[in-house]
Amino acid sequence: MTSSSRADRCAVLIIGGGNAGISLAARLRRRGVRDIVVVEPRETHVYAPLQSHIAGGVAGRRQVVRSQARVTPRGVRWVQDRVVAVQPDGHVVELESGRRLVYGRLVVAAGIERRWDAVPGLQEARRTPHLVSNYTLPLAEKASLVLRDLRAGTVVFTQSAEPASCAGVAQKPMYLACDRWQSEGVLRDMRVVFVSPEKAPFHIAPVADELQRSLDRYGIETHFGASVTEVRPGERELDIVSDGEKITIGYDVLHAAPPQAAASWIAASGLADAEGFVDVDDETLRHRRLPDVWALGDAAPITTVRSGGAIRSQAKVVADGITDAKKPSRYDGYTETPFTVTRRTAVFAEFDRGGRLEPTIPFWKTLYRERRFTYVMDRWVLPWIYWNLILKGLA
Repeated sequence: MTSSSRADRCAVLIIGGGNAGISLAARLRRRGVRDIVVVEPRETHVYAPLQSHIAGGVAGRRQVVRSQARVTPRGVRWVQDRVVAVQPDGHVVELESGRRLVYGRLVVAAGIERRWDAVPGLQEARRTPHLVSNYTLPLAEKASLVLRDLRAGTVVFTQSAEPASCAGVAQKPMYLACDRWQSEGVLRDMRVVFVSPEKAPFHIAPVADELQRSLDRYGIETHFGASVTEVRPGERELDIVSDGEKITIGYDVLHAAPPQAAASWIAASGLADAEGFVDVDDETLRHRRLPDVWALGDAAPITTVRSGGAIRSQAKVVADGITDAKKPSRYDGYTETPFTVTRRTAVFAEFDRGGRLEPTIPFWKTLYRERRFTYVMDRWVLPWIYWNLILKGLA
């Protein structure tokens, strides 16, 4: 449906037309739910996990983008607008255009916002040729060219502090670029620096060990437990603080992961927990105080690492909660983080909210180790599943 569809009242209103919103809408339609509205301002739908592959030079735009109209399930009304407020007492959602939608049930699948302005100088650096990122499609495409053409100098890769959308994906373009530079014989002329607020490459020890081997193989200089405090794009340098010490690093290219936070209207509407995300139960994904409200995806604080791979399980739980309240299913906190560590292999971490490894293939306890198989899954199989099964409510 197009944005001109009228949707003043609806049975189910979903805020957000990304992975979470569309996959849930498709599941609900397959269960016979009628009168579903999805509010989404963007005209294009992006498969975000492949942005890291674009930044790393091993994927292109055609594999990542579809029109929003094309992915919206048949029978679901798409309102192309932006939410500015929710009035839960009146079951009303206010839109930027001034339009008001009245809902029976509300699902918040609004994702997470990038706060480029949260670090002094970072917003200004975006407008220079020297800043790239895998967190937006234009910056990922820019990264593909900039990193490909670089032959010497200092490249700094930063990772976001939590909360973030799959923070570890900031490492993927770094490994892909290093693998290319190594194969072209120019890595020895590079100073590659990785800045992360975490104390290790990953919070699960066996996965951290796998990633550390790649860091060592490429000779990457690491600053763990560090945060970026300022970027000065004119001088092409940034300040980080590590263990209370300020360190200044000059760069030729900065691959930045911006700070992230929940949309401000969530807290202003009385839907939020203490950190500003939708206050839902960890297992049922239903709001703790408002029984007609659910949330999933990056807008919900329900897992240790936010990821697209976690949404498939979450969408099933929310769909069950809306259509079969007598037999609600439970979300165990499953999530995943894939790391492409070469242009042929990947480390694929799957785990629950307690940090216990939870491989999709039962009994394959070492699935997280660097393998060609998991690279093929991450690069080729999962994107096909996403476009052809997940967004259609079939997986």
